[in-house]
Amino acid sequence: MQKSYGLIVASFLSLMALALRAQDQHFTQFYAAPLYLNPALTGTFDGKYRASMIYRDQGRNLLNDPLTTYSAAIDFRFDMANSGKSGRDAAGLGMVFVNDRSASLNFYNNIIGISGAYHKSLSRFGEQYLSLGGQLSIGQRNINYGNITFDDQFNGTDGFTDPTGEQLPGNNFGYGDLAVGLNYTYAPEGRFSFFAGGAMHHILRPEASFYAREEIQEERNSSRLFRKYSAYVNLQYPLSDKVQFSPRALAYLQGPHFALNAGANLRFLMSDVSGTAFHVGGWVRPVRNFDSKFSPDAVILMTGLEYNNFLIGLSYDARLGSLNTTGRRLGAFEISLAFLGNYENSAVLCPKF
Repeated sequence: MQKSYGLIVASFLSLMALALRAQDQHFTQFYAAPLYLNPALTGTFDGKYRASMIYRDQGRNLLNDPLTTYSAAIDFRFDMANSGKSGRDAAGLGMVFVNDRSASLNFYNNIIGISGAYHKSLSRFGEQYLSLGGQLSIGQRNINYGNITFDDQFNGTDGFTDPTGEQLPGNNFGYGDLAVGLNYTYAPEGRFSFFAGGAMHHILRPEASFYAREEIQEERNSSRLFRKYSAYVNLQYPLSDKVQFSPRALAYLQGPHFALNAGANLRFLMSDVSGTAFHVGGWVRPVRNFDSKFSPDAVILMTGLEYNNFLIGLSYDARLGSLNTTGRRLGAFEISLAFLGNYENSAVLCPKF
């Protein structure tokens, strides 16, 4: 007998005003998706261009079709010729694409954004920068009703072949959005480095409900996205010529949702000639949701490898809360890839992982 998703989808659509106002997609390896984290990070590298990709897979041990999110981005850095001898100002321009997919419900969320940033040098040798960036984006959401069945479609004998009485809204819509961000970098070569920044996303608070396209709703029934406020800090401290210690934290607030990622990485330099380095780290992520309880959500393990201009990172979120009586947990796996084109020297303007 054909499997029915009717109850799930009916609940999904009925609660769209609540669900789509929840938190955005997030990446554990947040520095591996810099344009998604903060538009001010556009062009924060000492080279000509950077191409990056990150893929997140969660719920595979519980769902036949896991929840997946991926992002791909490219950004360019342009030195400003008129910045003078007292500084090394630069500008960044980039594009980012994000796809979020719930295959079981045939639900897709796509975002494409154009980012720009200006990096003002605060020192003569370009070791200290203050960056301001903005991002214009277009979002698109789609749900496919073709493979979904409802209880009233059961013909009483052998399948779900009858027509449904459900009043379904249009299955596709788009919206515009805006984000801004600020980033500070202090990174003298071979010494203690400091990075900090913050961003605000969904400044325009776009309407994100399928049903809102069918009829005008009052503000109290609105499904506008909550604005998201994020802030991060990262230190890099050389323990020796070959080992670097990097504690870091990221916090973001979106409506009733608050999350904090806090932990540290170790970087082991394996070869100066080939630029090979190994990363390993771990974090903990406490969260606060609609119930206003602040509790640990996941423990995270990460490893990464640098080779010449290539970077690869792997991480796993081990969820601390069980979702069912079997004791299986909704873990999440991430893989990130990046390439830095025409990389000029070892200056670090943005952490790699």
